Amino acid sequence: MPLLTAFHHVAIIASDYARSKAFYTEVLGLSVIAETYRAERDSWKLDLALPGGGQIELFTFPDAPPRPTRPEAQGLRHLCFAVSDLDAAVAELEAKGVTVEPIRLDEGTGARFTFFADPDGLPLELYET
Repeated sequence: MPLLTAFHHVAIIASDYARSKAFYTEVLGLSVIAETYRAERDSWKLDLALPGGGQIELFTFPDAPPRPTRPEAQGLRHLCFAVSDLDAAVAELEAKGVTVEPIRLDEGTGARFTFFADPDGLPLELYET
């Protein structure tokens, strides 16, 4: 029996809760599972459902430090989302004002992919499946 059974969630700390909530729900179209304000921490926690399972936990904390560098800081490099039509996904993001890098080709798989960023500069990838 494997130790791990599935991917459950990834946690993101945002600098501006309202801006990041709008980005992940309105721009990327993720649905809200739960939204909680924790007064003792002066912190919001937003649970978002990913298609196909898994979640994103979006947090805010007072005075959280910014990401040190992009994209090659140690730790989490980027989040990647699968799409069936990369051209359509890029067009939809650009129509919503999101800057998307030129589409690249994965030399190992031949699949097409691209990067864009969330409101705090977290690198996000779209990978055509």
